[in-house]
Formats: sequence, C-alpha cells, structure tokens
Amino acid sequence: MGETLLIINGRILTMAGKVLPGGCVLIENGKIAAVADQIKIPEGRDTEVIDASGCLVMPGLIEAHCHVGITEEKKGMEGDDCNENVSPITPWLRALDAVNTMDAAFDDAVRAGITSIMVGPGSSNIVGGQFIFIKTKGRRIDDLIVKEPAAMKIAFGENPKVNFADQQKSPVTRMAIAGLLREELFKAVQYQKKKQAWQASGQDKDKPSDAPFEPDFRMECWLPVLEGKIPLKAHVHRVDDIFTAIRIAREFGLSITLDHCSEGHLIAGELAREGFPAIVGPDLSSRSKIEVQNMAFKTAGILHKAGVLVAITTDHPVTLIQSLPLCAGLAVKSGLPMEEGLRAITCNPARICRVYDRVGSLEPGKDADIAIFSGNPMETFTKTMCTIINGNIVYRAENF
Repeated sequence: MGETLLIINGRILTMAGKVLPGGCVLIENGKIAAVADQIKIPEGRDTEVIDASGCLVMPGLIEAHCHVGITEEKKGMEGDDCNENVSPITPWLRALDAVNTMDAAFDDAVRAGITSIMVGPGSSNIVGGQFIFIKTKGRRIDDLIVKEPAAMKIAFGENPKVNFADQQKSPVTRMAIAGLLREELFKAVQYQKKKQAWQASGQDKDKPSDAPFEPDFRMECWLPVLEGKIPLKAHVHRVDDIFTAIRIAREFGLSITLDHCSEGHLIAGELAREGFPAIVGPDLSSRSKIEVQNMAFKTAGILHKAGVLVAITTDHPVTLIQSLPLCAGLAVKSGLPMEEGLRAITCNPARICRVYDRVGSLEPGKDADIAIFSGNPMETFTKTMCTIINGNIVYRAENF
C-alpha cells in the first residue's frame, strides 16, 4: 500500500505545533514514517524524491460536512440521493449506500488538496441517517472508508418544516421537530436498556433469560450514538434551533456537532460554555432562506475567540468543494487568526469528526495524506502542486 516517498526542502507545516522551514517528510507503506529537518533516503528501497523547494507542505485538507457524491453535479434527480424526504425519521439510512465516487466533485477535491471528507444525508428530515468519513480518491467506496458510521444527521428549522408542510404532514413547526426527535431518542434509549438487560441475563449460563429480546434494525443504528461512539450532527442555523439541539443533546446525554451555526456569533459565549464544536458555513453562498439572514464570514473568528472549536465547511454542492481553502481565507479576512484558518480545514475537522488518530496533521504513524501548495492555500492565486493520499501521488501539477 503506497509508495516510498521522500519530500525534501519544503516548508513543513505539521499542524501539530511544529514548523520546519526547510524540512522533510518520509512516507512508507501509506503512512508517515518521519518528519524532520533532514532525512536520508532509505537504503534498499526504491524511493521517489519530491523536491518541494519554495512550497508549503501540510496535511491534506479536510471537509467536515458535505454532500459530495450523494448530490451529484449536473444530474438532477437521477444523481440526487441526499434526502429520503417522504418520512421525517430515517436513522437507518447510510450514506455509504448512496455516494457515487465517479462524481466529478471528487476530482475537484483532489486537485484542491482535499484528501478526506465527511459525507452524508441532507436536512429535509428530522433524522436523515448516517454520515461517513472517507478519502477522496478511489472508485470503490468501501475502500475509501476511514470511519463508518461517523455521525447521525439531525436537522432543525426551515428545511424539515418546509418539506413536510408541502406534504401536509408533521412536522410543520419547530415544536414538532423537537417532539418527534425526543420521541425517537426515547424509544432508542428503551431499546438500549432492553438489549442490555437481555445481554446481562445471558451471562449466567445456568439461568435462562426471562427478558425476551428481538433485534430491531431501525433501533440498532442508534446504539453508537447512545454509547458515545459517534455524535449527533445537527443542521442548525438560527439561535433558537442551536439551543434546541443542545437542549435535546443534554437531555439524553449525547455528544453533538453544531453544523452551519450561522448565528453562532450572536451567542458565542454561551456556546463556548456548552463545549460543543461548530462546523461553520457555507458562507460563500446567498442568503437564500430566512434562517441564514445573519450568515457572515465573521462567525468563525468570533466563535474561535470565545473558545469554540471551529471547522469550516462548503456544504458542497451549496458551495463547491474546491472553494474550501478560499472559504477559510475569507474567514481569516473577517477576523479568524491565520493559523486558525489553516486549523479549521485540517486538524480541527479531524478532531471534530473523531479521526485525528489518522489524519489532520503530519506526524509519524498517521495516514500519508499530504498536500503541497505553491503558497498559503487560503490565498486566491495559490496552486496545488501535489496531492498524496495513503502514500500515493493522486495529483501532480505540470512541471512539478
């Protein structure tokens, strides 16, 4: 798996607290083997040397919330598998079964230095289904998986209201959205308790179980959420929706990510005290709905300064995936510190998506997902010179 590569002479930005002005990165068997000022070419192995003189070498960029491959470009309904919008509660759906790796957006991502993405259902339903965290290069989705399931999508506000009002069925109010979600989570908790009791009784081999139990496919998908293995991924724009999402998460003792968080800057102190991370954006799009009327690039900076862990999202195809570094740059222009802009598209989304053990920084033992840029990727005229995923060169600019 992967080639033996040695990157030399680059400005190495590890995103783990170390910057090497003219350093090296050694890649072996798809993993980062070493990061240092000087690394000798390994003996006895064919090693390709990549001279990154004058370039910035950093972890591959990460998109923490998008619909690449599940809402394909230019294919209309045939290529749109994002929302099973005839039922408000569909937790058993898996993005794994709907992402088309032949979508052109995957190639756009690779050419932009984006090496991994969090992909999942949209926000037409209260519960949309399971997200998946994957790499951006390959034809078989099963081979791209980093974490699956990676999160459970839930949505508040306009999208489920409008979708089901048009169908003349509940929910048509924010009260109903919250009520139906609570009902579903209550049932999931009861199912978990029943299963745990059955499992406990089965430990005594001499005593038959007196608690009959039948697995429920619909409920099983909630167990990773209830056990804290994956978070709720909440579509929230308005202040009231943000607080409702947090309220319900607290009621059931669940972890949550606040996706979009368009009015987060209005309640930054409160969110910092709550301690949940925010995935901010897509701010490079029109204010097409009432709930995004206060959307602004300043949100990320204000949240960060308050102490919230922040990632930037394009929400592709709302904003195109390749604009991810530009969105981070515009957030920096509006107050997010430069270093945090880079963190918001590398190590921060890796932490938020719970895959930091594999991606998000250049450290020995992690996946060799690396982007080499002609300069700061958040600047408009910067070019992607090389993209490496799992130790394989998947994109290389001409004359590099």
